[in-house]
Amino acid sequence: MDFAFASGDQEFRTEAREWLSEHVGPDRDRRTWERTLGKAGWIGLGWPEAGYGNRVASLTRQVVWAEEYARSGAPPRSGHIGENLLAPTLLAHGSEEQKARFLPPVAGGEELWCQGYSEPDAGSDLAGVRTTAVRDGAYYRISGQKVWTSLAHEADWCFVLARTEPDSRRHHGLSFLLVPMDQPGSVEVRPIRQLTGTSDFNEVFFDGARARVEHVVGGEGAGWQVAMSLLGFERGVSTLAQQVGFAKELGEVLRAALGSGAVADPVVRERLVRQWAELRVMRWNALRTLGSSGDAGAPSVAKLLWGGWHQRLGELAMAVRGAVASVGPGEWSASVSYELDALQHLFLFSRADTIYGGSDQVQRTIIAERVLGLPREPKGVV
Repeated sequence: MDFAFASGDQEFRTEAREWLSEHVGPDRDRRTWERTLGKAGWIGLGWPEAGYGNRVASLTRQVVWAEEYARSGAPPRSGHIGENLLAPTLLAHGSEEQKARFLPPVAGGEELWCQGYSEPDAGSDLAGVRTTAVRDGAYYRISGQKVWTSLAHEADWCFVLARTEPDSRRHHGLSFLLVPMDQPGSVEVRPIRQLTGTSDFNEVFFDGARARVEHVVGGEGAGWQVAMSLLGFERGVSTLAQQVGFAKELGEVLRAALGSGAVADPVVRERLVRQWAELRVMRWNALRTLGSSGDAGAPSVAKLLWGGWHQRLGELAMAVRGAVASVGPGEWSASVSYELDALQHLFLFSRADTIYGGSDQVQRTIIAERVLGLPREPKGVV
């Protein structure tokens, strides 16, 4: 069922569908695709302000675009971190100069971003950041390590949470800096090879990397407030688009179950029906909370729902295929990376769904402390 009902929204759906059908193709690399989207104004639909080369669309139309994008089979986005995380943060906390400098290249698909938050000793506990930024004239010199940095190998810029006040602790003394990645000898990116054989995540090492003083968002020492504000933008319209992708994967699992004869097993049938029903529940929950504010637990509930659901789908994908699920689609060789088919990739990648983006334990802690008002979990001193 489509979310949009008004005639104007249906016309927008038709426009989006026709544009995507014309421009989606197998020959586009991801950076070229971002520029194609930007040239047509499709980047930044959810921004509250126009004038940066973007269209501005209502919440309903943002959902329409996200769903049509997912249905079209368009390439994975490389620019979503800049569009959906950095841009709303700059619009809320950035100076006019920062908006004018950074938003047009994001809207045009010209500059790609990554997020420098997690560290080896500060993943889920973000207040434990140890990366430092020392003032040096018109610049800050940044030293430290970030990890699990999505798309850092493609990014032009990184927004980095770093400690600018010496000897500060926890959430005090942090700043939110915009750092160029093209600094040979000062910024090193090391891809992290995953179970799937791909390397979407990276380690990033800063060794005296420079960031301009005027590129500190919100002012020195305001990093914690800015960082928390950004995390509030991480989930929203994109959840509904994600569910379109989930529905496609569920369809593939169902076809595999029919092909293998696994649907003859009543337990398998029950699991398939449960996956379908839970996906519908997630959709209606996403629609119920869409555009709402002030509900501290809603993003955590959504993450708990989809993380566990997707992981169970990966397990079901292997179960319906039986022993053949352990065999790859190509000949194995010790000298060549192993191949995976779509369902094997789903299973292996989904093992991390309950960890990345805030582990299940972290989400339950947020619900316990911020919604239920239970005593806060004691934190160690950094």
